[in-house]
Amino acid sequence: MKLPALFTALLVLASLAVGPSSAQSPAQPAAPAPAQPTPAAAQAAAAAASGANLNISPKRVTFDRNHRSATVYIFNQGSAPGTFDISLIDRVMTPDGQILPITEAQAKPETKAVADRVKSAQDILQIAPRRVTLAPGQGQTIRLRVTGAPTDTTATELRSHLTIATLPPREAGTTADAAAANAQTGQLRFQINALLGLSIPAIVRLGDLDVRAGLENPHVALEKLNGPNGPETPALSLDLVRLGANSLFGNIEVRVQGQPKSPALGLSRGVGVYTEIGRRAMHIPLSRAPAPGEHLEVTFTDDDTSPGKVLAKLIL
Repeated sequence: MKLPALFTALLVLASLAVGPSSAQSPAQPAAPAPAQPTPAAAQAAAAAASGANLNISPKRVTFDRNHRSATVYIFNQGSAPGTFDISLIDRVMTPDGQILPITEAQAKPETKAVADRVKSAQDILQIAPRRVTLAPGQGQTIRLRVTGAPTDTTATELRSHLTIATLPPREAGTTADAAAANAQTGQLRFQINALLGLSIPAIVRLGDLDVRAGLENPHVALEKLNGPNGPETPALSLDLVRLGANSLFGNIEVRVQGQPKSPALGLSRGVGVYTEIGRRAMHIPLSRAPAPGEHLEVTFTDDDTSPGKVLAKLIL
């Protein structure tokens, strides 16, 4: 007889972020590390740290009036089989770029108003299958399909997050004999089973697209980005502003004005602004502080509806 583990931890990092980006940074000398890692990057780091072995592609899916279906591929690249639950979960983006489960955000006074503005896609999205078991080296295609029309006729965009969570193996837990032995010796033991979850945004766009952006409130200063005891690093702070009705997804680059072919001083890829917020605060580490007399050119380039199109630019 198996008793359940006393505690389990579900590790779900979301994404993207914002929707995450699959594009890779070009090789550049002294290039800074991307600021504010995308959910996909954070998930990959967490997966490596926890020994998880699940990969997912692509890192976000979008639908519109001409594209009503999509596929996502998951792959068990580990050495042991795994069972995965597949579901749609609503998540909210806060103005500082965090992605939170909507139930958690609704329970906090400081984020409830933002969470209440989320337009869920769960009612019109179907996914299949809902659970899979994958042997090492085995993959599975997940199919998503838009069905019907939303009940909210004022919505311009709906979103939920496709979430794949590992289930604990059957042998996880404490046996009755072990529990009895612990009770006899007066010992209290805890067994923690870490469960990995990967989450990517699934966005349904309704009507004509309205994708516009702005960059506001730029400021360069020395910041301790790695904690109070870390070194001071030059960083650019600014607001990425959503001016249109639809969400944003793209890349921010910081360069010296007039030197378009020089290495970027700062770079943040896969930056999103979802429709529940109007702006997102960004902090982008720079490889060096601007020299006297230098002006910085900051651009936000679309990586979604019109990849490569500059949606916003400023000089400081």
